[in-house]
Parts: sequence; structure tokens; C-alpha cells
Amino acid sequence: VQLQASGGGLVQPGGSLRLSCAASGFIFSRYAMSWVRRAPGKEFEWVSGISSSSGTTSYADSVKGRFTISRDNAKKTLYLQMNSLKREDTAVYYCAKSLSGVIGRSYDERGRGTQVTVSS
Repeated sequence: VQLQASGGGLVQPGGSLRLSCAASGFIFSRYAMSWVRRAPGKEFEWVSGISSSSGTTSYADSVKGRFTISRDNAKKTLYLQMNSLKREDTAVYYCAKSLSGVIGRSYDERGRGTQVTVSS
């Protein structure tokens, strides 16, 4: 299993970024996927999840209304559109493979992350 996140960078508060995660080594369309993040000095935090068919999405309260998760099963790619970014969104963001097609906060694979820094 390989999960490679990209699209991070430095952005000012209020700005936007779109993260992507390229997946390989498993049947992407069969599994729900999630984004998790880890801020400096903190534990991993689940951010958002999407079911295998994109029929269901879920968000942490801290990002609800600002972030949008999506996926393209044909391209085996997961996305996270992040708008109205805040300084507290600064973290390394990872995509993660769930245990089934249903959204859950548990995962069995987590790829390389991408750094998001929100600062003026």
C-alpha cells in the first residue's frame, strides 16, 4: 500500500489549499478514506472521512464548513479542499486507508504527509 499526500504549503490566514493523495497497492474503490493531521507537539487528529462510493462524508467539528473531502475512484485519488484556513490548521496532513468501505476513525495504513502552514 502506498499513499502519497501532496499540495501542502504556506498560506495566509483565510486562504485556501487543495490537498491530494495518490493511492496504489490496493483496490481504492473498496475502502473508505480519511484525512488525519498532526500539529507540532500534539497527537494525531482525525479531520475528515469519505465512504468508498463517496456517498457519505464526515468532518471533525474543528473543520466543518471549511473543508471538503472528495475522491476520484477512477484516478485512485483522494482530495481535501481547505478554505478559510486558520493558524490552528497548521499541521502535517496525511491520508489514511480505512478498514472497510464505511467511514470510521480507525485506519490500517497511513501514508507520507504534506506540511500545511498557516501564517501571515
